[in-house]
Amino acid sequence: MATGFGELKIFSGSAHPGLAREIAAFLGVSPGQARLRRFPDSEISFQIDENIRGTDVFVVQPTCATQTGSVNDHLVELTVMIDAFRRSSAARITAVIPYYGYARQDRKDKPRVPISAKLVANILSAAGTNRVLTMDLHKAQIQGFFDIPVDHLFAAPVIIEHLARLDYPNRTLVSPDAGGAERARAYAKRLGAELAIIDKRRTDDGTAEVMNVIGDVEGRTCILQDDIIDTAGTITKGANALKANGAAQVFACAVHGVLSGPAIERIDKSPIDKLIVTNTIPLSPPASACNKIVVLSVARLLGQAIKSIHEETSVSSLFV
Repeated sequence: MATGFGELKIFSGSAHPGLAREIAAFLGVSPGQARLRRFPDSEISFQIDENIRGTDVFVVQPTCATQTGSVNDHLVELTVMIDAFRRSSAARITAVIPYYGYARQDRKDKPRVPISAKLVANILSAAGTNRVLTMDLHKAQIQGFFDIPVDHLFAAPVIIEHLARLDYPNRTLVSPDAGGAERARAYAKRLGAELAIIDKRRTDDGTAEVMNVIGDVEGRTCILQDDIIDTAGTITKGANALKANGAAQVFACAVHGVLSGPAIERIDKSPIDKLIVTNTIPLSPPASACNKIVVLSVARLLGQAIKSIHEETSVSSLFV
């Protein structure tokens, strides 16, 4: 598999080597040979163990927190790897970032705060990244923070295919807040389901939220849909509101299962029957042990995009 950018190479940081191996297996290539270590003072040591001069390098590294390090650790690790590939004369370097950390800090919503999502884009460009492949950015406008090409994939085909196989009657797609209504509507249309929206309102003293469900959910199978589930506060409150309004069953799905802090405890105690997430982020051991969580792989989708980028063919065909 060779183009004007040379042979295709897949390398991985420490954040999610399992996903990188799945992608490499789909593409029929061997994972790149490199050594990634930490010095005793936690500095990152990286060395490429094969010739990559003139090759088309794809570095798989979600910038999330895992057992191997924090969001910041994995971001710095990615930039160190990219710098090594640039100095080793790779023809092109594509950062494959299934989960883009700092995406929620995409605007100045308070005085004297940074726009961290833009800063991360600048850092990746300065390190020598030629192209970025990412998935379900928190806001699509983040693509505009980059001065290099960005291929923005959506995990919707993978999740919708799974939901379509679930043989439950009277399905209703539910957005946990007004901001996610457009995304939930797109899922509902593809599944031939109804749409409902949860409207969150603060009480007068600002200490609690009143959940108003807009739409008919009584006796229906409700599927809460979001892009990121972090501490699971919004999604579990939404599930409680749906049950209080007579929902027969409650499922939840999200692309990025960050699942930090009290998330697993909240999900276990909630009326959510199943939580469906993708493997853009590796599950922590507590999350892996939770029998409510179902993980879908996006390796094939990312692999198809990498193949299209390498062969200089259309990536937009993956959005249908």
